[in-house]
Amino acid sequence: MGTGNEVKRDKCRKRIKASELAPLKLDRISTSSLKDRVSTVEATDFGSPHQPGGSFRSFLEGLPRILAAGDLCMVAEAVVKACRNGKPVILGMGAHPIKVGLTPVIIDLMERGLLGALALNGACMIHDFELASIGRTSEDVGALIQKGAYGMARETSQFINRAISDGVRCGHGLGRALGESMTKADLRYSHLSLLVRAFQMDIPVTIHVAVGTDIIHMHPEADGASIGEGSLRDFHFFAALVSRLEEGVFINLGSAVIMPEVFIKALSLARNLGFPIRNVTTVNLDFIQHYRPMTNVVSRPTQWGGAGYAITGHHEIIFPLLAAAVIEKIDGGK
Repeated sequence: MGTGNEVKRDKCRKRIKASELAPLKLDRISTSSLKDRVSTVEATDFGSPHQPGGSFRSFLEGLPRILAAGDLCMVAEAVVKACRNGKPVILGMGAHPIKVGLTPVIIDLMERGLLGALALNGACMIHDFELASIGRTSEDVGALIQKGAYGMARETSQFINRAISDGVRCGHGLGRALGESMTKADLRYSHLSLLVRAFQMDIPVTIHVAVGTDIIHMHPEADGASIGEGSLRDFHFFAALVSRLEEGVFINLGSAVIMPEVFIKALSLARNLGFPIRNVTTVNLDFIQHYRPMTNVVSRPTQWGGAGYAITGHHEIIFPLLAAAVIEKIDGGK
């Protein structure tokens, strides 16, 4: 009787044996001319070195028109085209862009007429209020969680929850409720607030909440009925904005779950109601590309037209680059 290994080998009689394997002969391969081959990289798309003292416009024009650098220029051109044609440019975002200091950049784009609407997750209103109130935000969660002290800022909860309840009673969504209350409060650092500046300029702001994800939900002032009603109203407002997105631009900045999910639902709702949203530019800007933004922002909405882009980079670098590129292109007439 053979060994166990021999029995196993006998069951695979058609296997290729190394001792019988001959190298593939290459004398009959077909070739073609390099000149006739389609190439994906061309020297005309290469970048050029930056010169000391050069302008940002020269830096921008010197970028390679390849991969992310090329996409950045394409996105900037799409934003400029939408603005010139009166089409909406909507910025959806998570709270991290606020925490890395992008509020002045976003406000500047709003004031230039280059951003037509903001769609925020719930954490944005937390950090926006705290910055407007005391000029600083963001907790050391690791240091506070052991004692249960994380998320227990009294002023943040009281003001935001009261603003939500009062605003919803007046028929507002969360974005307008917070913007109006913060504007009336005349907070010391209100010039740093997206919500205040948008309210002053009558720019639509919608806030999309997942109950339990924001620190204000841990406090007794939180009214679930008002939070839910206000967020649902903002979803309807957001869907109205999305219904106008034909030839417009939707940018998702630093939201891995909430805004991609809200966007795809609003888009489906708008299309269900007969709005022909086919030629749209969608963009995901983040330092890690996740499944939901890649599918619900970049690929699925543009399957039948338009273009989707994913540009990877730190928020505090990539978004100011995009903003500067848009400003240069629209001011330069290109």
